[in-house]
Amino acid sequence: MPQTETPGTEAAPRTRLRWWTELPLILLVYACYSAGRLLARGDVTTAVDHGLAILRFEKALYLNAEHPLNRLFTREAWLGVPADFWYASLHYVVTPTVLVWLFRSRAEIYRAARTWLMTSTFIGLIGFTLLPTCPPRLLAESHGFVDTMAQYSSYGWWGGEASAPRGMGGMTNQYAAMPSLHVGWALWCGVILWRHGGTRLAKTAAVVYPLVTTIVVMGTANHYFLDAAAGAAVMGAGLLLAPLVMRAADRIRTAFAARSTTLGAVAVRSVPADSPAACASIVSGGCQTSTGERIPRQRDSGFGSGTEPGASPSDAGDGAPAAAR
Repeated sequence: MPQTETPGTEAAPRTRLRWWTELPLILLVYACYSAGRLLARGDVTTAVDHGLAILRFEKALYLNAEHPLNRLFTREAWLGVPADFWYASLHYVVTPTVLVWLFRSRAEIYRAARTWLMTSTFIGLIGFTLLPTCPPRLLAESHGFVDTMAQYSSYGWWGGEASAPRGMGGMTNQYAAMPSLHVGWALWCGVILWRHGGTRLAKTAAVVYPLVTTIVVMGTANHYFLDAAAGAAVMGAGLLLAPLVMRAADRIRTAFAARSTTLGAVAVRSVPADSPAACASIVSGGCQTSTGERIPRQRDSGFGSGTEPGASPSDAGDGAPAAAR
């Protein structure tokens, strides 16, 4: 019986996504993210100049959230230590968790959400490459910032160099501050939870998580306010570009499928007509049909000589009465 779609339900995706194809794709994007941060080190002097330019620009706009937050986190360990744990770990936990939840429970929007996240991440890598920026914690002491992760390094697994595990600080790019993908990814999680969470708890988390992340990245002296704003802008650009990326991917997939079909058709035409493969594919090519198959008005060829029935009422069909003896 042909299947019909129930009115009011969304149609399933044409190509069903599989976890064994999605997981390598996610890991590939994260590997590109890590490699991009590592390779786009840039010149330290240039990175410091960019950081100071951001500070001057924020001062001109009367923006100075970094200093009071950093002093608060430095003075109050009960705020600074959880903030360091938040910065060092949650973006590695919450973002994949939301992706897995979408894959399992919201398959109809998973591909669009995943493409949005990946597109924004690649845009962020372009920012790291073109605009290496020194974070506040690496500026000279005269600028008044304290690296809280270095101050509270005895509480966690990170070292004094970066949020990476101890001894691995040299394997990350500490000058990849602009834009803040911590804030960008948190904003992505917040939008997804707000639109598709469906519960009051999910909507609360949708607001709290990106807001607290923004406060944390500034209070720990890892990012400027404009870094956070740039992270949000990157997610906006990724949202706009995601449909174009998906259409391009669909065109590539369609072209590849058409090419495969064409190659298959050429292979079929190249098979000789009298070969077993041709007989198997063309029933009317002189090959015998399967046992018991009946074709209208065609008799089996097993009648002996002189025993084949002639034109009689029995030829009218299988349901006609046999001739009287």
